[in-house]
Amino acid sequence: MYFDTHAHYDNPRFDPDRDSLLSSLPEQGISLVLNPGYDMPSSETAIRLAEAYPFLYASVGFHPHDSRLMQGGGLERLETLTNHPRVVAVGEIGLDYHYDFSPRDIQQARFREQMDLARKVGLPAIVHQREAAADTLDILRDFRDVSGVVHCFSGSVETAREVLDLGWHISFTGVITYKNARKSHEVIRYVPRDRLMLETDSPYMAPVPHRGKRCSSLYMPEITATLADLWEISLEEAARITMENGKRLFGL
Repeated sequence: MYFDTHAHYDNPRFDPDRDSLLSSLPEQGISLVLNPGYDMPSSETAIRLAEAYPFLYASVGFHPHDSRLMQGGGLERLETLTNHPRVVAVGEIGLDYHYDFSPRDIQQARFREQMDLARKVGLPAIVHQREAAADTLDILRDFRDVSGVVHCFSGSVETAREVLDLGWHISFTGVITYKNARKSHEVIRYVPRDRLMLETDSPYMAPVPHRGKRCSSLYMPEITATLADLWEISLEEAARITMENGKRLFGL
């Protein structure tokens, strides 16, 4: 019923119960999950997890925080990983100017290289953007033949309009359940229903009433219920629409 389009089950916070949790998801209505990599080890782990669970898929890439580590054949290794049948996207890639864990010029160079990889192998991209909207959009404009999603969207309607004009999708997390999520709600009402997806970004950003806890795909119903309320449709219909959008983008 639900497609969690972004969850990091390679994260150490899942070490105590990873197998039991993942094994329980289908019976709880979680039909599909996409686990994105953020560096080489996590990308390889995402593939191993996708091999073990038939409802789980992987993407591979270097997060902007880790882009300084993408050297010495990293891009070539990523390209090899994209050949795996369980890999459906390049990501999580992008720009993050909030923490600047990697220098901005390095972030931009690695972002461009990985967008070029997505173009070369014909896969969509999963983009992270924080406090870097203008530079992110500039790079996306240079790769108009690449499709993808800006995940964990927190921007304005104006930024959403530019993302959508480029043919991209937008994805929201449990943040939309928070009391201060007015801006996100405005964007949700603006985005066409066939271009919106949902995610948990597990183990982060647990929705209300689980805020502060470790997040997992089990919380997709709460996120989807908020979307359904904003769209004034049933929970089942909201789940169906976002499921179809994710499957279409990632070719599932």
